[in-house]
Amino acid sequence: MMEQDPIKGASVAESTARHLKDLIAEGTLSPGDLLAPERDLAQQLNVSRPTLRQGIKILEDDGLIVSTPAGRSVAPLGREILDPLIALIASHAEVVDDYLEFRATTERMAARLAALRANAVDRDRLTACMERIDRAHEEGIHREEAEADVDLHIAVYEASHNLVVLHTMRALSGMLRQGVIENRETLFERPETRDQLRAQHREIYESVMAGDADRAAEAAEAHIHYTHRALNEVKAAQARLQVSLRRLNHGGLTARHKGER
Repeated sequence: MMEQDPIKGASVAESTARHLKDLIAEGTLSPGDLLAPERDLAQQLNVSRPTLRQGIKILEDDGLIVSTPAGRSVAPLGREILDPLIALIASHAEVVDDYLEFRATTERMAARLAALRANAVDRDRLTACMERIDRAHEEGIHREEAEADVDLHIAVYEASHNLVVLHTMRALSGMLRQGVIENRETLFERPETRDQLRAQHREIYESVMAGDADRAAEAAEAHIHYTHRALNEVKAAQARLQVSLRRLNHGGLTARHKGER
């Protein structure tokens, strides 16, 4: 329900627009969310339908609301950083180091804040994500475990109640899900890595739930450093395999030996 005291000097339509902008900024309305039908939305916000249309028009002009065949929805801006520039950057090997260096610092801060600020709703969401990780781990469903992993990290960002962290890391989550930078499915195919990652996720989860900020921060940073090392090990193993395969047939660059077909 929208607050009944609009900004002094502002029209009801402007106040309606401001309220919706606040919901988008705080992450209550996420990019891509389909808004309720006009009648229901006007009732929820306690405004007339003509006033609602005026308020929506303000957001449309600002590029925050878009019309789709299914109705009006929150614009997809900032949802995922997956444009051609990111693809180009991701093609450079050093970006993995830069990206994980950034995440180690950000995850540490987010986990610390989450331990201090998480409320009952946040804790329920964190618990649901951890349960998904455990279930997928036991059933050996690598893709689902990787997805639940991303969702747990997003739940920590949300529980940090820092809007810059939330929106920045939500955008970067597109990279995680699509493997633009990290080959996550490859990591989850290694049993020893899967076990370590689950244990680390549980340590982050339990420390946030316990409100232990120092422990949460250390666990989050250690998790990213471990992920970095594991990715480097996978990369090195793949490089060694490629060398072995090239040696097997001399890189396909030599004449066949007698007796070879």
